[in-house]
Amino acid sequence: MSENLPPTIDPMAAARWQLAAPAQSPWLHEEVGRRMEDRLQWICRTPKTWCDWQPVRGGMQAHTLVAQRYPQAQCHVVEVAPRMQAVAQAQWAKPWWKPNWGGAKTWVEMPAKGAVEMLWANMALHHQAQPMRMLQAWHDALAVDGFVMFSCFGPDTAKELRQLYAQMGWPAAGHSYTDMHDWGDMLVQAGFAEPVMDMETITLTFATPERLLQELRELGCNLHPQRFAGLRGKAWLNALHRAIDQHLRVDSSEGQIALTFELVYGHAFKPAPRVAVERESAVSLEQMRSMLQKGREQGLR
Repeated sequence: MSENLPPTIDPMAAARWQLAAPAQSPWLHEEVGRRMEDRLQWICRTPKTWCDWQPVRGGMQAHTLVAQRYPQAQCHVVEVAPRMQAVAQAQWAKPWWKPNWGGAKTWVEMPAKGAVEMLWANMALHHQAQPMRMLQAWHDALAVDGFVMFSCFGPDTAKELRQLYAQMGWPAAGHSYTDMHDWGDMLVQAGFAEPVMDMETITLTFATPERLLQELRELGCNLHPQRFAGLRGKAWLNALHRAIDQHLRVDSSEGQIALTFELVYGHAFKPAPRVAVERESAVSLEQMRSMLQKGREQGLR
């Protein structure tokens, strides 16, 4: 498995997007976050600490839902871009003079290794040029037996627009998205165990081409290395509007413009590290006790 999946992302363009993206949560991100939060009801473990990875774009309302589900849990909020950090600080950091009466304490910083029991990452992975690095950072932040919950776009996202660009003879409409089975393989490669992947497709409808393109601009941008090399003029934009209006309207949606979005969900656990076994191996008494205790716990499940 290549660490460069998805393989069509321009790293420099991805870095620029991280800095320039609107410091707000798109509607679709919030909806995906709401659906992912509902899946937490099937997780038996209640984390005492959790981390929300890039929640300003991922979904600030979804963050609130998770915080309400785990009201006594401490929370780390991780944002990298300065603009996002400022929004996160204004939203969640408590002033020194405001007491925290029995609730969760939220602050903005990178968690120490093994510091959290759940890592929540909504709609972040599909903009990463080297997603394995992010998966490994999540693995480092989690405690043993902690789990990750994440979502991202799948390959069929905006398939109608991709087909339209190809039909018009234009460069790719957007970078490729990774298949959920590849995400499962990458989770295992990053050190996770028991990955569970799921997907669903939703269709959004729009009254006009302008409204569709506005929604896409809020969600992200084209990071494909072979995208259009420069800016296009009004004539090209008008041609795009006409093409969308002609080819993407469907009768089943009352004549509105329809666009498919594939949503991928995943979760996995961080297992206890395995003791390297060679021809001669030294195992400490503490390691032996830990392994024996782990074996008893698994035998009781």
